Amino acid sequence: MTLQNFIDIYHNSSKRSIVVYLVLRILTIFCLVRELILKNYNNAFLCVVTLVLFAIPFFVKDTLAISLPSGLEIIIFCFIFAADILGEINNFYGQFRLWDTMLHTLNGFLAASVGFSLVDLLNTRVRNFQLAPVFVAIVAFCFSMTVGVTWEFMEFSADAFFKTDAQKDRIVRDIYSIELNPNRANTPVAVRGIDHTVLYDADGNVLMTVEGGYLDIGLIDTMKDLIVNMIGAVVFSVFGYLYIADRDRYKLAHSFQIERLKKPGGAGEDPAG
Repeated sequence: MTLQNFIDIYHNSSKRSIVVYLVLRILTIFCLVRELILKNYNNAFLCVVTLVLFAIPFFVKDTLAISLPSGLEIIIFCFIFAADILGEINNFYGQFRLWDTMLHTLNGFLAASVGFSLVDLLNTRVRNFQLAPVFVAIVAFCFSMTVGVTWEFMEFSADAFFKTDAQKDRIVRDIYSIELNPNRANTPVAVRGIDHTVLYDADGNVLMTVEGGYLDIGLIDTMKDLIVNMIGAVVFSVFGYLYIADRDRYKLAHSFQIERLKKPGGAGEDPAG
């Protein structure tokens, strides 16, 4: 993207989204400077990544010649800031248990809106082509769930290769496992009311004691993330279905809908179906 392209998109964006963009970008730069002073270079790198992510909506708008609603654009900027700067660097994930849940629910909602927009562009721009409202809603839902599963793949990969804890661990008091069955039968053995777990190394030295129960390694967090992603996807898919069924009456989905820009001379119009 050239500087002139960026300037053109900047001027064509709504004033509200530009204000939010500038405020969050300035806050991120302050955070970057602070992390450099504290020599937290991993966090500093994350700040740089966040600054790059802030530019992606402008890049996408220019490359694909599309228009993002100001509300959707603002939510995307806030989502990036909440996930990286507040969630990771300022540890909102650890301080607020529902922070991660909120973001994954919102991610499901936003991803469904993107999937809905991509399909609805065909409905409205291509002649002799009309998909049923329920089909568009299903595609939006499936698109959102695919994005959610892909994100969990990324978290698992980060934990496996970079030894992070993206898939947050949980303390549980009950476990049910066929691995504990002495006869190797396909019948799970129940262990209930676990008070604490003691971890040993190969030499019998105590490494750590997990108080309160047994440590679940990421499974509960992953399933919780996918469930709330599904909830967000279902909510928007319902709004999308109603919008396709009656565009004049149910307009909420339109507030999050991506639209293709019309170019001078008719360029950018969809061909006849």
